[in-house]
Amino acid sequence: MMDGNALRGAHPTCAAPFCPSERDMSSFASLNPSTGATVRTYPAHDRAQVEAAVEAATAAWRPWAARPFGERAAVLRAAAEVLRGRTEPYARLMAEEMGKPLAQGRGEVEKCAWVCDWFADQAEGYLADETVDLGGPKAFVACRPLGPVLAIMPWNFPFWQVFRFAAPTLMAGNAGLLKHAPNVFGCAEAIEDVFREAGLPPGLFASLRVDVDVVADLIARPEIAAVTLTGSTRAGRAVGEAAGRALKPSVLELGGSDAYVILEDADLEKAADACVASRLLNSGQSCIAAKRFVVVDPVHDAFVEAFTQRMAAKRFGDPLADASVDLGPMARVDLRDELHRQVGASVAAGARLALGGTVPPGPGAFYPPTVLVDVRPGMPAWDEELFGPVASVIRAKDEADAIRIANGTCFGLGASVWTRDVARGERIARDQLEAGCCVVNDFVRSDPRLPFGGIKESGYGRELAAPGIRAFVNIKSVGVQS
Repeated sequence: MMDGNALRGAHPTCAAPFCPSERDMSSFASLNPSTGATVRTYPAHDRAQVEAAVEAATAAWRPWAARPFGERAAVLRAAAEVLRGRTEPYARLMAEEMGKPLAQGRGEVEKCAWVCDWFADQAEGYLADETVDLGGPKAFVACRPLGPVLAIMPWNFPFWQVFRFAAPTLMAGNAGLLKHAPNVFGCAEAIEDVFREAGLPPGLFASLRVDVDVVADLIARPEIAAVTLTGSTRAGRAVGEAAGRALKPSVLELGGSDAYVILEDADLEKAADACVASRLLNSGQSCIAAKRFVVVDPVHDAFVEAFTQRMAAKRFGDPLADASVDLGPMARVDLRDELHRQVGASVAAGARLALGGTVPPGPGAFYPPTVLVDVRPGMPAWDEELFGPVASVIRAKDEADAIRIANGTCFGLGASVWTRDVARGERIARDQLEAGCCVVNDFVRSDPRLPFGGIKESGYGRELAAPGIRAFVNIKSVGVQS
């Protein structure tokens, strides 16, 4: 049996045993994390409504899969246009429900439109039959849809995480059922509206307003063909266990503690700019945000100075009251308080605060940009994911020591290396850094054109690009003898 409480970690999105009778009369409140005020209350879906959604998806996917790629693509392109036409209200909705700065919300909406357009253009090529020469009989490999895919998605990128799964899943001919995080059910409802207005057939995409206690039962249902989760490592273990027990394919994109390796020949000004941008994106609430900065000794002090100055210049506040703020609140007060506990425990163990580390007075889930130095093993700032605007700076002796430190983590989602020697950086990124996404002189981000995912406790499987759309298809070998 899954432990539902264990699944409400840094990315509170997951699963526990199904007890629908306890949830039929419940509701969910979306709270503005800047003020604590209730944005809206959503009634939970009861057993009958969940059953109806599963049955509708099951009935809808085969006719959809039989449609030509061009017809499916037309719907995805229409969805992109709906998104672009509603950029401002959707950005405000994200600011209301989880505190995202408006400029970042606008960028998220545009990225969702891009992923719809990308898979509308590329899906047919990604899934084309592949001829295999057997020296006689005809043989080929075909990619065929599986059916309804259950997606368990987090609050931190409430539109992008959903479209990242939905665009390839729908273009492959599957249906999608979304269990979103309860604090962003308004975003889930808006995404349903996007697909409805784009002309997606009824039943092919639905949001389920349910708590984590429904997920295990859903995964076990024979109608559900596969499951995908973006969430915490603890949530991933539970969902992976349930999917394995049901023999369902799964993709898990989990936590990260991305290391940015700063070598002695790095351009420190550019590195500091990029490191601050990555660390504070989405108020630091991103799996692939830079979290650990591993700096070789000759440039350690200079990097800390440049980095801390830039962090100190960033302003936080209510994005709906001041659209110019660089970071908004964290998504919930309890998440802010847990981050502050990690900071305090690290300082108590010997880390030094170079900036921040104090909970501001007043309402809201705010936390200031914070820099910890002298970070060592045994501290939360070294061992754990810090899901908020807190940076851990770690001193390394040299390149080999920096790579050892970067890889010395249970996570493996993203990593970056900074050096003026591009060939050196490419060698390190390709062959030595242990992560699913590695870059040179840049910060890690997801892109529809590239596979995205992690290794170790950051999960398995890939989203986006060709591997992403093939994650939930039947890769079928076909032989034809005349």
